[in-house]
Amino acid sequence: MKIALGFDHAGVNSKAWLIPHLENQGHHAQDLGCFSVDSCDYPDFAAKVARALQSGDVDRGILVCGTGLGMSMAANRYHAVRAALCTSVELAVFSREHNDANVLCMGARTQTPEDMEKIVDVWLKTDWTGDRHARRVKKIDTLPEE
Repeated sequence: MKIALGFDHAGVNSKAWLIPHLENQGHHAQDLGCFSVDSCDYPDFAAKVARALQSGDVDRGILVCGTGLGMSMAANRYHAVRAALCTSVELAVFSREHNDANVLCMGARTQTPEDMEKIVDVWLKTDWTGDRHARRVKKIDTLPEE
């Protein structure tokens, strides 16, 4: 699977273990930044991941900032991007099964690397169930901008 990754200054250290973890599982990890611990703006990196997803260059995205909140808010501004802040394995499962989340958001300041790794693993392996949820996801993807 091709996965675009975006980090801000609070999440940038997560890439040291997250990218090798993904690549060891056979995924292609595309690092879209940031590349230092110097203060930066998380919406810039959420935008890069969202655009890579929209263009079809990647299958899914992962965003890490301090809490995951800002990244999820920014990414969800993009059409057909369904970003989910997942703080547990259970939320990761539901985000995929019920909402067909295509971007996973996590917080480097609020989650341990071990917990984040478990969440990533289950999120990547969980399929969307579709059926009764398909109608709702379609509504999300066709909401008008106001």
